[in-house]
Amino acid sequence: MKRKTLDVIVGVGLVVLAGLLLVAGIVLTSNANFANDYVKTQLSQQQISFKTADTLTAEEKQSACLVQYAGQPLTTGKQAECYANEFIGLHLKSIADGKTYAQLGDVQTDLKAKVAAAQKANDPALADLQKQLTDTNTARETVFKGETLRGLLLTSYGFSEFGVKAGQAALVAYLAAGLLFLLGAAGLVHAVRTPASAGFAMPEAKVRETVTT
Repeated sequence: MKRKTLDVIVGVGLVVLAGLLLVAGIVLTSNANFANDYVKTQLSQQQISFKTADTLTAEEKQSACLVQYAGQPLTTGKQAECYANEFIGLHLKSIADGKTYAQLGDVQTDLKAKVAAAQKANDPALADLQKQLTDTNTARETVFKGETLRGLLLTSYGFSEFGVKAGQAALVAYLAAGLLFLLGAAGLVHAVRTPASAGFAMPEAKVRETVTT
């Protein structure tokens, strides 16, 4: 094969591949922008703001991100993760000894059975059991709301991370496209400068024959 022909094939191939990577990068950038804009829009609509620095409790001040975002509106995935885990998560631990919604359901069921039994037996402990059941119902409802909001915020954070990964992949695609374009252009330039008679990986005798003819 003639060296010029090989250079043209390789050069054009690399330029085409660079173009495909450029298109991929543009698509990934579009997806990253969509994810970031969508998360920001949805979180902004909730109108959630972090507590100001002067109102943070001693426990809250131990969280670096709560201090970092103090007083700011919640608009990004990272902020959503912080608010969900460091603020809501912290306060959920202080409700019903940190029991989850499902665990409180078991406590609730057990108390209902005890209240029913106490009512039948006219047990003097009935009033205390009813109070425990009321407190458990209230705690379970609060935990449900907290866990629901925490889950929604973490979902937003997860979606935002897809945007971050898409942005990183786009950067790699752009860099690879630039490198391949330069290599392809270099190959085409070399093809222009290479004599038409020059061969590639040809036996010496064949080279001499090509030159003489």
